[in-house]
Amino acid sequence: MERPYPKVFITPKGERALRGGHPWVFEGEVTAVTGAYENGDIADVYSQKGRWLGAGYYNDNSKIRVRLLSRNPNDRFDAAFYERRLRYAVEYRRTVMGDDFSCCRLIFGEADTLPGLTVDRYENILVAQVLSLGVERVKDQIFPALVKILAECGVTVDAVYERNDVALRGREGMAEGKGFYAADGLKTDLDGFVTITENGLQYRVDYVNGQKTGFFLDQKYNRLAIRRLARGRTVLDCFTHTGAFALNAAAAGAERVTAVDVSADALAEAEINRRLNGLDNVTFQKADVFDLLTDLQKEGNSPYDFIILDPPAFTKSSATVQAATRGYKEINRAAMRLLPRGGYLATCSCSHFMTDDRFRAMLDDAAADAAVSLRQIAARAQAPDHPVLRTVPETDYLKFYLFQVV
Repeated sequence: MERPYPKVFITPKGERALRGGHPWVFEGEVTAVTGAYENGDIADVYSQKGRWLGAGYYNDNSKIRVRLLSRNPNDRFDAAFYERRLRYAVEYRRTVMGDDFSCCRLIFGEADTLPGLTVDRYENILVAQVLSLGVERVKDQIFPALVKILAECGVTVDAVYERNDVALRGREGMAEGKGFYAADGLKTDLDGFVTITENGLQYRVDYVNGQKTGFFLDQKYNRLAIRRLARGRTVLDCFTHTGAFALNAAAAGAERVTAVDVSADALAEAEINRRLNGLDNVTFQKADVFDLLTDLQKEGNSPYDFIILDPPAFTKSSATVQAATRGYKEINRAAMRLLPRGGYLATCSCSHFMTDDRFRAMLDDAAADAAVSLRQIAARAQAPDHPVLRTVPETDYLKFYLFQVV
């Protein structure tokens, strides 16, 4: 039976990538497109020899011409198809997150075979980003289905908020914007704040104006890991954002925590979170971390025996990896020099372009320059609600290491 979709023929290089499990076909890998289509339509992908390789969203505005949606020739892309995908994703989170299901990532794009879609749950609020035109065209099927599935799990969704204020949408031929998604039973007049509980601590999440979707859920269990080291220590939390690592250290019994960020707005939210949890052993400081670490080195006799480095992504493309590596090395070398022998370092990178091999090599170089050795305590990644697909390197982005300086 003839399939009703346009046909996209790709190069042997593109075929090798798809057969190896990667879900993207890039601009330079398309050799021909036959049949009528609109951008965002489902298209079939074929090798040069006419072998069917899968079906996905086609968009000739994008450098990613096809985002593969299915490798099953029997799939039909109707409401039932999307509901199956959503159920699979939700059931996975219920299994791996357990009691932490109330605030977690429900949909992680390609890792959930829903390319270009992110959905985070903050209690009864869902915050979504739609970064592919194909998903944009079917979101009126996806969002109500997700609300329905959660209701069956005993979760009443009050609102769905779209954080589509992302430049990537422009490269997909879509407008940027944000706002409440309107549908029967969903509220559209909330104030944009919700209080969540993570690791026993409360946070006020600003899902309208906060970074990304409002909170960095991927570090959930890494924040828990630093608690084991923080008791009785003097902690410097760099790039604290809204205070999550700092508050975990404080709650674990740190003698004193200083949390630093360059953003006054982020620190104002961090102070709200401190008060929510009644913690009086943490203070916040507005400063550029690079400048602060330099100044502390000049002063000598660092007052800290545990330093946490959780910087924003220093690189978002392969072209800037070398410059980013220098930035990571600078802050890690400074932290290593500041820490006394026996002190502790938590350090991470959230850019998939900064591969684990490159990050570890950078740490080794920084340690050599600082004339210290690193005793590794733990090597961790993102929480399992942000699953890694081994065939999709872009899903493996967060590196988190705990060391003792010896």
